[in-house]
Order: sequence, then structure tokens, then C-alpha cells
Amino acid sequence: MHDHRRLGRELHLFDTDPLMGAGLPYWLPDGAVVRHVLEEYVREVERAAGYRHVYSPVLGKRELYEISGHWDHYSDDMFPPMRLGGGEGEEVVLRPSLCPHHALIYRSRSHSYRELPFRIAELGGMYRSELSGVLGGLTRVRSIQLNDAHIFCTPEQAVAEARAALGLIRRAYDDLGIRAARYRLSLPGGGSEKYVPDPELWRRATALLEEVLDGIAYESVEGEAAFYGPKIDIQITDPAGRESTLSTVQIDFHQPERFDLHYIGPDGGKHRPVMVHRSIIGSVERAVAHLIEAHGGAFPVWLAPVQLVVLPVGDAQEERAHDLVRRAEARGIRAELSGPGHGTLGARVRAARLVPYQAVIGEREADAGCAAVRLRDGRRPGAVPVGELLERVGARAGDRGAELWAAA
Repeated sequence: MHDHRRLGRELHLFDTDPLMGAGLPYWLPDGAVVRHVLEEYVREVERAAGYRHVYSPVLGKRELYEISGHWDHYSDDMFPPMRLGGGEGEEVVLRPSLCPHHALIYRSRSHSYRELPFRIAELGGMYRSELSGVLGGLTRVRSIQLNDAHIFCTPEQAVAEARAALGLIRRAYDDLGIRAARYRLSLPGGGSEKYVPDPELWRRATALLEEVLDGIAYESVEGEAAFYGPKIDIQITDPAGRESTLSTVQIDFHQPERFDLHYIGPDGGKHRPVMVHRSIIGSVERAVAHLIEAHGGAFPVWLAPVQLVVLPVGDAQEERAHDLVRRAEARGIRAELSGPGHGTLGARVRAARLVPYQAVIGEREADAGCAAVRLRDGRRPGAVPVGELLERVGARAGDRGAELWAAA
């Protein structure tokens, strides 16, 4: 059973320090590579689906969250306000969500119905004042990098946009090797003070999400909704069987009303848009934690921190090995050299056991312009010309395939 907290530290992906504080992990170089590649993948998928990317500040005036409803319904999970201007200025808050900022971005320009759906996305920081007892590794943190997006559309477009978001989530799960445990329709429940008191809002949003889920097996669960509306949660399980939410899709009538958002319809009048919230991989931290556990640290080739390790048998082959690393890097392959100074060949092979490709260069290989290839899964294709090796590794990293060494 793989625990991302132990494995992530063993593989030098992330760590923590008491001086930084609980729930505030830092990323080490190899972990930063995984995070960067994952973020770029999400941006690529979103751009292809018609999203435009934005940046917004991690701070906002307290008034912003009073308007959005976070202050009334979510302030227990927010950090306390900070007063600017030497204690006499206005109060600002570390944001617990990106939604209010994106509502303001939409509101900053007028919009015609012809422009809708208007899709904006951001990989942005947000902060939640989690209790120290629930913090752990990357799954529960106080500083969160969220893959978030908001679609502003007409009521008639909302179901199609939410379904398209589910399609993006399914595609990402296929590429990342993630399996959804179940789909959940999260509804309000328990104390009514936790939720926006608007029965018609809840009825309309729930009906639309039920339509989105038509044909998909799901369970309705009370007490798990956002304070402003119901949501579809895609649940995952860790190796111990513990369940958590990774991705979400929500339909929101509340914030468009609170921020007085509108678009100009074909009749020339003002109309209220629907706000569809969606996150393909949720927080980057939780996504990476799950990937570590799901793959046991043996990431898919395209996501692996190091894709190719080059192992010269002796000092005489180091120049050839360096040349192979340089050629690999020139092709965009993440390659490293592990020379004799790092131990015996056997020890170096064992240390690189999770690297997808190992290229051993001895005297014969150096003379022939080849490398003896070892694959992470134990196979040994044998001596392969360096050019062919780079072609194969580059192709597999580019197509995000699972097979390490397809038949030629």
C-alpha cells in the first residue's frame, strides 16, 4: 500500500518545515517538475476546449466576500482579515475561493449573448484555515493551488457546458491513469444556516445537474453541497479505501445575482447569466498526492520527473553518456546522468528503478553508438541505436501513452 506522504519524501518530491508551518508543504525540484507538467497539461486541455486563462490576486477586500456570501457562510474556514495602512486602512482577506474574482472579471466588460458561453480559467492560489488535526501531506493543506474555471452562459447553455466539463474530466483521468470511484450529486442538508436560503435557486440548479447526470450512475448525498448551490463531485479512493473529492462541476444562480451580472440578449435587454463552476483536477496538491499513490511513484512517461537516466559503466564512457543526455534534453526529454561516482552499476540501476528508461553505455555500446536499454517494467530491449532510443522516448512522452516500448 502506497502512502504519498512517505513516498513523496523518499522520492524527494515535497517536504515540510515547522518554520513554514503545518499544512504548508514546499515542492522539491522533482516534485516541481511533476507539478509544472501537470499544470501545463491542464492549460493545454482547457485552451483546446475554448477557455481563456486569467490571473487574479490572492487577496480581496472583505466586502468582496460579503457580497459573494463567503463571509456569512464560510468565514470559519477563512483566515482573519488583515488591516492595511498601518492599522487604519481597509480590511483585506486571503481568498478562500477564486469564484468572486472571476465574477468581477466577467463584470468588468459588457457582454452580448453572441459572446456566450464566456469561459475563463486560472491555476490560482487560495487559502483555507484548516484545523491542524486534519492536515496531512498534500491532501489537506492551507495553501492550495486550484485548477479552477468559470463559464458564464445563458440558462439554455448550462447543461451542455456542464456535460462538456465532465467530458474534460474523463479525458484527464484517462491521460493521468486516475479511476473515478463514483459520481456524487451533493445536495444541502443539516443546518439551514450553512446554505443560501433560496429554495427556488436550489430547485433550479439541482434539476439542471440531474439532467447533466442523465445516463451516468450517481448517488445523491445530503450535506455536501457548496453554500451557494448543489454540485457534482467526482470521488476517488486512496489505497486504504478512504474517499475524497477530486473534481467538481457546479451550476450557480447565486453569485450572478449577488454581483448583478448580466448580458445583452437578442431582444436588446439585460439578462442574468448562469455561472458554471468546474475543476478538472481539483487542487494540484491533492491531484499529485493521488497520482503518487495510484502509480506508486512510477509516473506515466510524460509526467515522470526524469524520463531517461543514462548510466556509463565506467569513466571512459562518461563523455558518450553526457552527449546522450545533451541530445535528449535538446529534444525536450528530461534526462539525467548517473555516473560511476554514484556507486556500482547495480546500485545505480536500483536507485533509478522508477525512471521509465535506463540507458547503459559500456565499451561496446560506446563504440557502436548504441545504449543497452532497460525498462522500468523489467524488460530489456537490448542494444538500441541512440537515435532510435531518443525517437521512441520522445514519441511516448509526447503521446501520453501507457506502453513503454511498443513493437516497432
